[in-house]
Amino acid sequence: MTAEDGTAGWGEGLAPVAPEVPAAIVNLLLAPALQGMDATRPRPAWSKLRDLMRERGHLVGHQADALAAVDIALWDLAGKLAGCSVADLLGGAFRTDVPAYVSGLPKQTDDEKAKLARDWAEKGATTVKLHLGRGIDADLATVDAVRAAAPSLRIAVDAHWVYPLHDALRLSEGLAERDGWFLEAPMAPEDVAGHAELAARSRIPIAHGEALRNRYEFNQWLDAGALHIAQPDIGRTGMTEGLIIAELAAARGVPVAPHHSTGMGVALAAGLHVAAAAEHLAAFEYQPKSTEVGSRIVREPLSCRPDGFGLPSGPGLGADVDEEAVVQLAKES
Repeated sequence: MTAEDGTAGWGEGLAPVAPEVPAAIVNLLLAPALQGMDATRPRPAWSKLRDLMRERGHLVGHQADALAAVDIALWDLAGKLAGCSVADLLGGAFRTDVPAYVSGLPKQTDDEKAKLARDWAEKGATTVKLHLGRGIDADLATVDAVRAAAPSLRIAVDAHWVYPLHDALRLSEGLAERDGWFLEAPMAPEDVAGHAELAARSRIPIAHGEALRNRYEFNQWLDAGALHIAQPDIGRTGMTEGLIIAELAAARGVPVAPHHSTGMGVALAAGLHVAAAAEHLAAFEYQPKSTEVGSRIVREPLSCRPDGFGLPSGPGLGADVDEEAVVQLAKES
């Protein structure tokens, strides 16, 4: 996104599958509506685009991914024009160091996962989230192996939507007995009532949100008491909605732990600015491999440690995008 003076703002939507679809939505529907608007006013621009999409799927699916990408670019551009960071534009950062947990131990066996967990602990990690959902007994066996190898690590589990309620209850109870941190996405992401019952009965927090894209969806889950930790992905919500979601959650005493998976450097920077500006933050998701790959499009990698991220400095998002690298990667894919 480019202003009349040539200043460019970068955005990214989380669209690992068929990215051509949100790109077409941006080019055909959103970009023409932005021409001539004030580049220093990202929220009015977002509202205009949101209203434009009401008859085209509103704020979900590929439409939402396109809206998120444009919204991030609007904030990046506004920050650059104002000469300040997006976190400052959002009202100021509560923190310049964003706590994080290591997400995933991408090995096949429990012994291999346990060794990798020990390696992360030695590098300074304090928390790890295991990507499981292979059966209750198998999941708890993996947790036990990791705890034995790296007893200093706090452990969370992402069950990837695979369990019915009775199994999700068994898993949450097993994690509670092992002092687990949270259980993420144990059941189908459409099952608000099931998650509400689970949340009411679980002795550990239930986390959810990566599949949700707007304040209205999150509000439904919050009203139902269906989650204890909200996990918006800024590559799907955009920054405007992301901060509103954080405020809605905070009003109910629910912290946010922004989701981050396959996003590149721009989506990561956007997520970190929202995490810094959110008052009630639990942690940010650190995906080692995607963070490494995502740095290929920025000239300077974002500040990252196993236990946290430094808030990107500089105007806008603070992510200096290498346009030639973006073009080359687009050609390769």
